[in-house]
Amino acid sequence: MHLGPTMTATGSISAAFALLAMIGVGYQLYAAWAIRRFFAAPPVLCADPLPVSLLKPLHGAEPMLAANLASFLATDHLGPVQMVCGVNAPDDAALASVAALIAAHPGADITLSTSAPALGANGKISNLAAMLPLASHDILVLSDSDMAVAPAYLPQVLGALLQPGVGAVSCLYVGRGDAGVWSRIGAAMITTQSTPNIIVGLTGGLARPCMGSTIALRRETLDAIGGFERFADVLADDYAMGEAVAALGQDGGLTVAVPPILLTHAGAEGSLGELWRHFLRWAVTIRDLRPGGHVGSVVTHPLPLALLALIFTGFFAGNPGMVVLSALLVVAALAARQMVARAMARACGKADTPLWCIAAGDMLGFMVYGASLFARRIEWRGTRLTMTTPGRISA
Repeated sequence: MHLGPTMTATGSISAAFALLAMIGVGYQLYAAWAIRRFFAAPPVLCADPLPVSLLKPLHGAEPMLAANLASFLATDHLGPVQMVCGVNAPDDAALASVAALIAAHPGADITLSTSAPALGANGKISNLAAMLPLASHDILVLSDSDMAVAPAYLPQVLGALLQPGVGAVSCLYVGRGDAGVWSRIGAAMITTQSTPNIIVGLTGGLARPCMGSTIALRRETLDAIGGFERFADVLADDYAMGEAVAALGQDGGLTVAVPPILLTHAGAEGSLGELWRHFLRWAVTIRDLRPGGHVGSVVTHPLPLALLALIFTGFFAGNPGMVVLSALLVVAALAARQMVARAMARACGKADTPLWCIAAGDMLGFMVYGASLFARRIEWRGTRLTMTTPGRISA
C-alpha cells in the first residue's frame, strides 16, 4: 500500500514521539534508582550548640504560614536560634501570622523587619537585605516562607555546613498541597518531577543546585560573594548565590552541599492560573540558566510524549499493531512514573502520590515546558517581570 506524503509525515512524527518516550521511560527508571541511592546514607548531624539566625522573607497570607514558621522553632538543635521575619511593606498580610507565632511562642527569639526599600526588581532580595542587620548570629539559614521542616532539620543542615570545604548548604523538598486540588497537582509535580530531576543531576554530577528551600552559610561567606545586594535584579537569586559561593572555590575550595534530607513545600496555589504562573516562572528560570539542558529535558516527560505518539499513530488506518505498541508505551510510561513516585514516597516516609495527580501533573508540566521555550514575561508575587539578559529581570 502506498502512503501519501501526509501519512509519511505523520508516521515520522509518531516515531519521533515514540522514540523520545522510550528514552523518557529509561530516564525514569534511572531516576528511581538515583533516588534510592541518594537517600541510602543517613545525613551527618551537628551536636554543637552553635548560634543560628533563621531568615524568613514573607509575602502575603499563605495557608498554614504560622504553622510552617513554627516548625523551624520546634528544633532538636541545642544552640540559640533566632528567627528574623521580614516583609516589604508594613501592611503585608503575613504580619498577622507572625503575630500569632510570637503569641504562641513567647520565649522564642523572634525579630521582625517591616519595611524593605527596593534595591531592584527582586523584592525578596530587598527584603533579605533589610532583615540582615537584625540577625544576631554569624551562621545564617535562609528559607522560603512556604517551607516546613522536621525537628532534625537544623542539626542536619549544620552537620553538612561543618564538613570540610562546604561554603553553603541547600535542601531538596517534596510537595504538600494546602489549597485544594490545584495545589495537590502542584505538589505532585514537585515530588515526582522537579525533585527527582535534581537528584538525577546530582547523581550524575551534572547539577549544582542551590534552592530557596534552604541556603545555609556563614556571614563571612555572604560578605565574600557581595552580600544580598549583588542579586537585586536576578530572578534565580538562590541559584546565583550558590554559583557565587562555588566561584569562591577557585581560592578556597567551597562547595554547595545538598544533604540526603527532604523538606516540605506547602503549596498554596488555589487555581490553575496560580499554578501555571508558579511553574512557568521556574521553567523560564531554568531555561535562561541552562538553555541546552532545558531543551534536552523534553525526555523527562515520557507520559505526554507516549500519548502524542499514540494520537499520531491513530492516523494510520489499518495498522492496529502500531496502535497497540503505542498504547503499551503509554502503560510503560505510567508504570515508570509510578516507580519514581514510590521511590520518593519511601524517601520521605509518606504515602504514594495518587496516580491521577501524577498524570495530571505530567500533562500540565509538559505544557509549561512548551510555553517556557518562548515566554519572555513572568509573574512573581503579583509583579510582572520581563527577562532581560539571561537570568536577570526588570519590573
